[in-house]
Amino acid sequence: MEKVARRHIAGTDLVILLGDITVQGTDAIVNAANSGLRGGGGVDGAIHRAAGPIIDRECRAHVAQHGKLPPGRAMWTHGGNLAARYIIHTVGPIYRSDEESEPVLQSAYQESLRMADGLALESISFPAISAGVYGYPLDKAARVAIEAITDYLQQGESSLKLVQMVCFSNASYAAFSDALDAV
Repeated sequence: MEKVARRHIAGTDLVILLGDITVQGTDAIVNAANSGLRGGGGVDGAIHRAAGPIIDRECRAHVAQHGKLPPGRAMWTHGGNLAARYIIHTVGPIYRSDEESEPVLQSAYQESLRMADGLALESISFPAISAGVYGYPLDKAARVAIEAITDYLQQGESSLKLVQMVCFSNASYAAFSDALDAV
């Protein structure tokens, strides 16, 4: 049985699903990148491997021109071999405390949504940013993500018709579903 939770917010469907972000057919997928934009481990490495060499070239060019991508910011590359046309790379915080990390994690989600709107995209898929090797507690990461996305969508007109949270594990799916229920 497919796991999917859904909520309609200000003209946009917010969907939580269990799956592989690298196979999503949305206009863009979001990469939980490192500041150097060099495909590391986890979802970042999986996206770089699946997309092929074009994103590595585009990421290197971005860093050469602009420097490292600070936490909470975003940039985009083409999707390469992915079904998605674009990859929006964002850097989440390494978890230290709620007070220090939460605003940066909110910004990572909202900057990615702004970038998608700037590209006039209709759909985007997110992973659980910072909830892996960056150590953000899963339940807290899910709450911040859902609140950041919901707040962004309620602020006004967005080109986005679909925002997906693609969860890699049952635990992640449960945390994000619970956070969506709490909205």
